[in-house]
Amino acid sequence: MGPFYCPNDRKVYLDTLFFQDMQRRLGGGGDFAYAYVIAHEIGHHVQNLLGVLPKVQAMERDAGDPASANAVSVRTELMADCFAGVWANRMNQRHADIDDSDVRQAIATAAAIGDDRLQRQSQGVAVPDSFTHGSAAQRVRWLTTGLRSGNLKSCDTFAVQEP
Repeated sequence: MGPFYCPNDRKVYLDTLFFQDMQRRLGGGGDFAYAYVIAHEIGHHVQNLLGVLPKVQAMERDAGDPASANAVSVRTELMADCFAGVWANRMNQRHADIDDSDVRQAIATAAAIGDDRLQRQSQGVAVPDSFTHGSAAQRVRWLTTGLRSGNLKSCDTFAVQEP
């Protein structure tokens, strides 16, 4: 199933087999890439603490159609990618232990788990209206936005025309 955050109990659940799949089947992996995936899930916890998730859930409920609800989900997931990048930036400022190889691993993983790539692998075609996490390019864009800025304010995926 893969890692996920449950806002009801405020816990992150990790399916460790997902990390093996990332490396073997999806072409991502490495310690920093795994940390990015975990930080993405913690990003959802931050969204919950900031009051973003309840608003998102209401937006999804009121969306009216699956494609619109999915578009809200994509913005939420991309924000969590950006938050993961902010975390990495801050940790690197503190410890100076993230190198270019680590960043390449995380970017490769963000691209590997983009909805377009996953859908092409599983069904042969990407259907953007059904995306829930964003395309490979979007996930890379928002992860790198957070990595470069180190600032949560740069992660407002709801404030831009195209995430």
